[in-house]
Amino acid sequence: MVKFSEYMSEWLYAPGGYYATHNTIGKEGDFYTAVSSSMFFGGSIASRAIKSIEEFLTPECSVVEIGAHKGYLLADMIQFIYTLKPELLNTLTFYIVEPFEQNQKAQKEYFYECFGEAVKLLHVKSLQELTCKSAFVVANEIFDAFTCEIVKDNQMLYIQGHEPIFQELDADTKALANKYKITKGEVAIEYETFASDMANSFEKFEFVTFDYGDKHPRQDISLRIYEKHQVYPFFGLTHMVDAELREAKTLKELFGKSDITYDVTFEHLIGAFTACGIKLEKYTSQMNALVDFGLIELLEMLKENTDEQSYKHELNRVKTLIDPAFMGERFKMACFRKGE
Repeated sequence: MVKFSEYMSEWLYAPGGYYATHNTIGKEGDFYTAVSSSMFFGGSIASRAIKSIEEFLTPECSVVEIGAHKGYLLADMIQFIYTLKPELLNTLTFYIVEPFEQNQKAQKEYFYECFGEAVKLLHVKSLQELTCKSAFVVANEIFDAFTCEIVKDNQMLYIQGHEPIFQELDADTKALANKYKITKGEVAIEYETFASDMANSFEKFEFVTFDYGDKHPRQDISLRIYEKHQVYPFFGLTHMVDAELREAKTLKELFGKSDITYDVTFEHLIGAFTACGIKLEKYTSQMNALVDFGLIELLEMLKENTDEQSYKHELNRVKTLIDPAFMGERFKMACFRKGE
């Protein structure tokens, strides 16, 4: 019998786990992300990065992506930096934090396809390996994949033989659950370590991250599994629901072969960062953030420089990012700063 956090870690991060072996996102994968929806997601973030470099960071700073998958987001950002302020490509340094060697290889290959020798991409396996004086850091949908414990009625979830068992809370989980008033739901157990690593790696930084969730705890269990765009509630795959309500598949079948995720409690994430002396610059919906970053202005530039059909095609892709019925409100943005 193991804690749920250990089970989740094995599911996602073991050598044969999901993130080590599944490399497709979008129509052919298990789920969509903002990055797979439109390159203007990366373009908007690039616009924000340029503004932050001009106002707060330095032209010699590093641009770092954490959890980059194949590197599409960082590559999109570089394309837009080239369009908006190309001289920065002579001074910026580009990093991806990536623990898996096969993903590093795919990212390097993609960057070579995009840029040839014009852009040098550097890798580190963890934040502990990286030290920068000034950095713009970006991450998309990483905190929903940090391991967590599941709490309910002063108990926490354990797994035995791919079946769930609730038992007494351990002291560390209880302390975090009490601190953020989570009586039922997911308690992330790695946010504090991550925030500390960020504080130690960069003397000055701005960190922009997007994820789905809410500011305050929902007091409900959101844990779910995605396989080929089919969503399975976690407990619907176990004996904890009546047989007639149970999904056709089981946890054992999906283990390591599909994505397991949960809603982020941003209040906890923000608390972890502020405890390390890192300031919350802004928390808002993805829709508001992208518009604030300059999405509308970028679309106007596109309209002036392409034909109407191409413009409308991209506009339809962008709508997925900002429409409240899709990603616009469901996804949130948190922006943090250290060193002002």
